[in-house]
Amino acid sequence: MTALELTLAILALLMTPGPTNSLVLLAGAERGLAGALRLVPAELAGYLLTVLPLALFGAAVLADLPALRMAVTLAAAVWVAVLAVRLWRVPATGAGQATVGARALFVTTALNPKALIFGLVLLPSPEGLAANLTLFAVLVVLVALAWAGLGATLGGRGQPGALVLLRRLASVFLGAMSLVLALRGVGA
Repeated sequence: MTALELTLAILALLMTPGPTNSLVLLAGAERGLAGALRLVPAELAGYLLTVLPLALFGAAVLADLPALRMAVTLAAAVWVAVLAVRLWRVPATGAGQATVGARALFVTTALNPKALIFGLVLLPSPEGLAANLTLFAVLVVLVALAWAGLGATLGGRGQPGALVLLRRLASVFLGAMSLVLALRGVGA
């Protein structure tokens, strides 16, 4: 795969809405762009925690332990469901409080099924792993900036009603993602 093809493949997957992007969007709405960007290291660390070992050893491990893929997928489904419930339960009176923290973003990203694709399909390359990981890290930051910016634009800091609506929409989306992940995990 050429550098351009790899860049486009990573961008396409990173830009796709999912649990991590939903949280970054919500963080942008709650904290503004600058506040949300302080969470980017947690997102990057979450991805690297999963992607790096998978890129180095993943194919061999998953070939020997096929139940591991199902277990990871089901763990991701449970975590995303927990996030959905937490976001739904934030009271309207707590509209000014931030609900997305570094720990939630880190765990969500580490369990994000996209990490499996990055670590097992797109990034592994014995001769180019360092360059691929560097490109990946830069693109993670750029995509986080885009999602946080969109959230900051949509969230309307100081408009509690808009923020509550955005949290509820994110909760419903995450609930649907959890269901899809659970079905995928059971079917794996």
